[in-house]
Amino acid sequence: MSGWVDQRNVLLLQDAAANIGSTLQQLYFTLNHPSMPAGATSDRFGLPPDIDGYWYNAHATLQPSSSTTNSSQLLQITATLATTTTEVTSSVLLGSNVQWNGTSMFESNSTTADAYGQKFSNGTILLAFGG
Repeated sequence: MSGWVDQRNVLLLQDAAANIGSTLQQLYFTLNHPSMPAGATSDRFGLPPDIDGYWYNAHATLQPSSSTTNSSQLLQITATLATTTTEVTSSVLLGSNVQWNGTSMFESNSTTADAYGQKFSNGTILLAFGG
């Protein structure tokens, strides 16, 4: 039975990581639209605070896309189930004008577990966890 529970937790954690990536990607697309003025906003992830009684955290890294046809960047989200070795990754594609606050971390049991985005007047978009 333990194997089934472990696999279910992996699937739930993978779903959470994909949700985090999708939310950050949608925040980027919204801020990147030409009609959006410079400014900051945040969005809640809408995720449960725990998976099977374990809270989870995530961090992300931004790296150039392996595609040679454009200058997009890949945001890789790594999520970990607390006090376990369960870890998953999920990635989303973002534009060349994005920056990631690499020191920010998502913690599912935090009151500031949200996505933060800021668009600057030069068109650069900063994304991070928390507000």
